[in-house]
Amino acid sequence: MRGMNLDTLATPAALLDEVCMQRNIQRMQLQVAGLGARLRPHVKTAKCLPVAQQQLAAGAQGITVSTLKEAEVFFDAGMHDILYAVCIAPPKLAQAQALRERGCALQIVVDSVAAAQAVVLHGQAHRHRFEVLIEVDTDGHRAGVPPESDLLLQLGRTLHEGGATLVGVMTHAGASYECRTPAALQAMAEQERSRCVRAAERLRAAGLPCPEVSVGSTPTALSARSLQGVTEVRAGVYVFNDLVMWGVGVCEPKDIALSVLCTVIGHQQDKGWVLVDAGWMAMSRDRGTQDPDRDFGYGAVCDEAGTLIDGLSMGSANQEHGILAWQDGRIDADMVRHFPVGTRLRVLPNHACATAAQFPHYEVMTRGGELTRWPRFYGW
Repeated sequence: MRGMNLDTLATPAALLDEVCMQRNIQRMQLQVAGLGARLRPHVKTAKCLPVAQQQLAAGAQGITVSTLKEAEVFFDAGMHDILYAVCIAPPKLAQAQALRERGCALQIVVDSVAAAQAVVLHGQAHRHRFEVLIEVDTDGHRAGVPPESDLLLQLGRTLHEGGATLVGVMTHAGASYECRTPAALQAMAEQERSRCVRAAERLRAAGLPCPEVSVGSTPTALSARSLQGVTEVRAGVYVFNDLVMWGVGVCEPKDIALSVLCTVIGHQQDKGWVLVDAGWMAMSRDRGTQDPDRDFGYGAVCDEAGTLIDGLSMGSANQEHGILAWQDGRIDADMVRHFPVGTRLRVLPNHACATAAQFPHYEVMTRGGELTRWPRFYGW
């Protein structure tokens, strides 16, 4: 990358502002530590070793992954304390066991009797003791068992009596992405905390071990006022932030570290369109901001320096074409003069995880002002 700059980068490119990212890392670290818990960042957003290394250097303890491929790559890089935060599929138990037998302190998750029994039977057959957390549903968003259910205790007994190590409970308040006010975010954070802590209390009252209480989403982590009873917090997208997080209200555009650098390739003057060389293959098809109050299409547009151009968004996209237009529908007769062919622009993503996944590496603007390249990886 020696001698490279934004003017000479091939587009589209995933542009990462390291200074902005480091601010985001520090903000989350101070928030969680200040409330007395450990931060176990979710590395699925970046899938990039230099990013995770900076999170750990800032004080994070352990990492969270969403695939066993992530666990393998980060373990090979020297990160041993890993939570695989997706309920384990029985066919993946052999892969998880192999990682653990290499020295990885991998923890897995279940939320059904079938999965718990599979863990127990596999462990007994292979003389292996898995470390397991039970996923708790604290918001009706996706997976997990209700904290007051009999199923919670049944899972705890199945694991504990079957020879697995019952590590604790975990939850993810995905419904926090639907909140739009500080009060709603704080209420959701407290709901997440209190219901997960309640699940832990019920397990302990039943004579079952439950040392760990793990909660987390970026909105609730940044909005929590208390983490009493919680041992660790997991959050991921905060490291980059995105337009969804801006819409939720936990960041500003200046806090979005990832953007897609693109080039103007043409115009449709009668329609008020500017065409760029970044379509949905670069931005992804995620329309997470599809909200009547703030719909950015496939992304909000900034100039090359990263300053938001108010009201301009990628309203629609084809595979390799992005169509920029004013959100109020006006036809600007001077679009060609304002954005001539060859102009470099940046597009802020709706969902950083999905946009990052379109690229094999990040073009990183470093603290020293240089441009370098960090690889990211794929696979399950």
